[in-house]
Amino acid sequence: MGQFATKSVPGRQWLKKATVAVLCSIVNAAGQMPHFTQQTIATDLAGGYQVVACDVNHDGKPDLIALASNMTELIWFENPGWQRHVIASGLHHMINLAAWDIDGDGIPEIALAYEFSMNPAESLGKVAILHHEGDVRQPWKMEEIDRLPASHRLRWADIDGSGKKVLINAPLAAAHAQAPDYRGRVPLVYYRPDDWKRRLIGDAEEGIVHGIYVTDWDGDGRDEILIGSFLGIHLYRYTRDGEWARSEITRGDPNPWPRSGTSDIAPGQLEKERFLAAIEPWHGNQVVVYRQATSRGAWKRQVIDSSLLDGHTVLTADFDGDGSDEIIAGYRGQPYGVNLYKFRGESWTREAIDSGGMSAAGCAIADLNGDGRPDFACIGSATHNLKVYLNQ
Repeated sequence: MGQFATKSVPGRQWLKKATVAVLCSIVNAAGQMPHFTQQTIATDLAGGYQVVACDVNHDGKPDLIALASNMTELIWFENPGWQRHVIASGLHHMINLAAWDIDGDGIPEIALAYEFSMNPAESLGKVAILHHEGDVRQPWKMEEIDRLPASHRLRWADIDGSGKKVLINAPLAAAHAQAPDYRGRVPLVYYRPDDWKRRLIGDAEEGIVHGIYVTDWDGDGRDEILIGSFLGIHLYRYTRDGEWARSEITRGDPNPWPRSGTSDIAPGQLEKERFLAAIEPWHGNQVVVYRQATSRGAWKRQVIDSSLLDGHTVLTADFDGDGSDEIIAGYRGQPYGVNLYKFRGESWTREAIDSGGMSAAGCAIADLNGDGRPDFACIGSATHNLKVYLNQ
C-alpha cells in the first residue's frame, strides 16, 4: 500500500491520519450497516437550522459553524475540543450561510442570509459577507451586499472553471407569494466578489425553492447547480458564452401543487452509477431515489421511505468504503430523527442513527476526527442541539 501525501501546512499530523483511509477500501464482508458514536457539542441553539463544516482557523481540521434562527449570534466550534466562539452578534432571523476563502489567506469568508420570514413580503432578505480581522476567535467584520426578499439558500460555485467562485442566492419564494400555494416566479441570482452586483440566473422556478446542490455534474471542471422546487429538480449550467441554461431532470412528487416537486436534493454514486437522493414534497415525508436505466434515459422515481415527519435534510457519502454511497436523511417532526439508508442488491435498508434526540434541520459531512472516514454533524431545530456522529 502506498503512502498518502500530506502538504506542509498547519495540522499536517492530522492529515497524516488519512493513511487509515486505506482500510476503507476493504468491503465489510459481513455486510453490516455503518456504525456511529454520538457526541453532543451544544444544547442551547434555539431554532437550530444549519451546520457547515469548514476549516475556520486554518489548522487542517474541519470546524463547525452553527446557525440558529432564533438566536442573534453566529457561532463556530473549534475542532477537536469544540470550543465555542462568536463570529458575529446582533443578527436576527438567520437562515443560511456559505463559507469560502475569497482572498486566499486560508481563512474562509462567510456569506450570510438573515432577516428572513416565511412570509416573503415581510422578509428583508439581507445578505452579508463576514471577514475575520486577524484573530478568528474574535468578532468578525460584516459587510451587507444585498437585500432580496426571502433570501434563503446561499452556496459558492465555480461556474466557469476559473477557480474563482461566485455566490449563489436562491430565495424561498417570489417576493409577493403567499401561503399555502406560494404562486409566483422565484429569481435565482448570483454575485461576483469583485463588485457584489446582483446578477440574474433565471426566474423559471415557481412556488417554493428549497433544495440547492452545487456539483460538477458533467465532469468538465465547472460547477453546475441543482435546484429543487415545486416544479421538480432542474440543472443550471453557466455556458461558455456567459448565459445560463436550464434543463429538467425530474418533476419530483407527482401530487398536485403545492404538494408537488422536490424539497431537498443530493447526488450520490452506486459504484459507477449516479443517483439522486431527495426529500419530497416540500418538508415532506418521503425519501426518494432517482436512477437512470441508461446514461441518457429518464430518471426513474423510487420512494424508499415514506415515514418522515417534516423531512428537511438529505446527504450522501460512502461511509463504509464499499464504493457505493449511503444516504443520510433528517427530519424535524416528532419523534425527530436521523436515518441512514444503504443499497443492498435491489432494495434500500433503513437504520435509525438517532431516534428522538435530534430534530435534524441540517447536517454536514466531513472527516471530523482525521481517521480518513467520513463523519457527519447535525443541528436540531426543536431539540436546540448540535451533535457529531463519528464513523466507527
